[in-house]
Amino acid sequence: MSPTVVHAKAYPFPIPHNSYVVEDGGYREIVEGEPLPDLSGLTPVLACGSNQSPEQLARKFDNLGKHPIPVLKARVKDFDAVHSPHFSAYGSIPATLHYHSGVEATLFTNWLNDEQLKRMHETEVSAENYHYVRLDDIILDIAFGARLTSVYAYISRRGALCHDGKPLGLEAVSTTGRAWPEVSQDDVQALARDRLSPGTAIEAFITENIENVGTRRARIKQLAQDALPFAYPVKRIK
Repeated sequence: MSPTVVHAKAYPFPIPHNSYVVEDGGYREIVEGEPLPDLSGLTPVLACGSNQSPEQLARKFDNLGKHPIPVLKARVKDFDAVHSPHFSAYGSIPATLHYHSGVEATLFTNWLNDEQLKRMHETEVSAENYHYVRLDDIILDIAFGARLTSVYAYISRRGALCHDGKPLGLEAVSTTGRAWPEVSQDDVQALARDRLSPGTAIEAFITENIENVGTRRARIKQLAQDALPFAYPVKRIK
């Protein structure tokens, strides 16, 4: 299997068990009892997919020497991490948030300065797959920290991938009250392949989505036809 396909299927990439700080050259976990990093002047952005992973964040950010990124574990009520009906440029079927009363998900928050937030917009909003929004009147409990009632997030412009009338939760995300299937990246790629190009080998299917922009866009359009809309009021920023 080619390295690009292996990478696509590795989404959402390894996610630590504890809160951590992304630094030049890697990351370090924050242990219970250790003071939290200084969060003053930083914007909390709720991550539901690969932005929870230090491996992915390290690919997006460099020169972190003076400004490491705190990534704090959190428990959010009434939201889940599900698959979005699109393919990334590197071939993965990424995540988005989905509102559903009663579900609770363990996710992570990225605490970004203005320059880092601008860079994150370049990776999320510029590709025309996500809106940057603010969620208000929520309950989000930071591990070892405070409760937030507002947080920023990137929400799929197309909603949630729909299969048999339901979204598909990320297997890598721990939840309670999840009322729909949870699937791995392997599983969701196979479902998309069966729907869009039955009979095609999965490696060829993923490779086509990476290498052929026209094919990728056409398949995204098909995949999004019955997407489930994001059903929670937001303040759209970008």
